[in-house]
Amino acid sequence: MVATNGRTVTVFGGTGFLGRRIVRNLRSRGFPVRIATRHPDRGHRLFGPDDPQLQSVGADIGDERSVADALAGAYGVVNAVSLYVEHGRETFYSVHVESAQRVAARAHRAGVERLVHVSGIGADAASQSRYIRKRGEGELAVRAAFPNAIFIRPAVMFGPDDAFLTTILRLLRELPVYPMFGRGLTRLQPAYVEDVAEAIGRVMQRAATPSMIFELGGPRVYSYEEFLRAVALQAGLAPRLIPIPFAVWNAFAWASEMFPSPLLTRNQVELMQIDTVSSPKMPGFAEFGIAPHSVEAILQKMLSNCG
Repeated sequence: MVATNGRTVTVFGGTGFLGRRIVRNLRSRGFPVRIATRHPDRGHRLFGPDDPQLQSVGADIGDERSVADALAGAYGVVNAVSLYVEHGRETFYSVHVESAQRVAARAHRAGVERLVHVSGIGADAASQSRYIRKRGEGELAVRAAFPNAIFIRPAVMFGPDDAFLTTILRLLRELPVYPMFGRGLTRLQPAYVEDVAEAIGRVMQRAATPSMIFELGGPRVYSYEEFLRAVALQAGLAPRLIPIPFAVWNAFAWASEMFPSPLLTRNQVELMQIDTVSSPKMPGFAEFGIAPHSVEAILQKMLSNCG
């Protein structure tokens, strides 16, 4: 274990769904944390002004100077910035490759000892999916710039205030029939966001670790249909699930993309056709001594809190 006293960790994306859990986990371990975000006021709102070991600074991972300033004097850095829908200049390439490389290169130049780069299960520079391909290219760029980087690849993450499980639950309650992507055969292995943050906290606290890739999937692999039925069962619902061909979803997404805030993108439809399951050849939660929480257990807590 490394001593944490005075060893600041900079977290890029520290106000996001995963990022804010990473910040809290690092603080619970005694690390001073510097949240690097384009909206530092949001960091103040999320964490309050009372912790002198928690700093929220304005930084844009697209800007060399602000990245360098955010890294000054840091022991470690976590890049938890992600992009799921492209907007103008914010593309998968600009965020997952260019900016990831910028953070890694600047961290290496600044003498940062530990870099944790958050990617995603299946990241592959040879993938036909642009999103997955840029994730893979980003990993290669980060490793070239910071050879000892640690890569964390979570499966789709869930938890209170997420955009995944809570959305599915709301739609299951509201829709008389639930339209499934394809025949519901795509496999997924959802991971609890707090478990992922715990793993990152443990990485940062470890003694020197060689560059490794960890794939973090939850305790159960579901088909998409099995997942919908498991969620519905916990919520006391009996939905009618209707298979909708991916060609229809693509047409809907194409039309949706004409609006400023599309309900669905073709990239998202593409991702729903790809299994996101951790590889048995890759180290995962077990490497950290973490028994990951199930969707059912966390959903029960979420439902009881709502009640």
